[in-house]
Amino acid sequence: MQNLSGKIGQLKESLLRSVSTRQITQLEGDRRQNLVDELLTKERQLQTSFQREGAEPDLVRSSLMAGGARSSSRNNPWVLEEPEETRGFTFQEIKQQQHQIIREQDAGLDALSSILARQKQMGQDIGNELDEQNEIIDDVSALVDTTDSKIRNQTRHIKLVDGKSGSCAMMVVIVLLLVAIVVVAVWPTH
Repeated sequence: MQNLSGKIGQLKESLLRSVSTRQITQLEGDRRQNLVDELLTKERQLQTSFQREGAEPDLVRSSLMAGGARSSSRNNPWVLEEPEETRGFTFQEIKQQQHQIIREQDAGLDALSSILARQKQMGQDIGNELDEQNEIIDDVSALVDTTDSKIRNQTRHIKLVDGKSGSCAMMVVIVLLLVAIVVVAVWPTH
């Protein structure tokens, strides 16, 4: 309780310093002063609850958590009602429950981390495979280009040979007709 009183005193001094040096606005200083005042009220309630004999600890804790009147809890966003899940629990049980939740979240984060690591590795493997496939495509493209130029050259050669063979065939036909005329002319007619 003395530690709590000391901390509240330090809060008051820090608040006064912040307002006087204009680190925070006057409106924010007033809001924080109201919160410190509510803390002082709760400290007094806590001291009286320790002094009272036979008081029900859950009722005292609930009244401290609820902030007394309902209207003050509506005006103050920092005052919350104790959740249903923790009613009737001691502070140690609540702390254990929170530690269990944190352990479960850590396990979930570890599983998520391993999944992300696997996906990262898969992405890198896919990237490497794509690089290899791009190299193969580039090689095939170069081969297609050289083959295409060879085919064009051969087609040009075939056209030349075809053109030459066409004129050669006509020469052969002319020579054969000439030979036929000579044979017919020399052939004795009776």
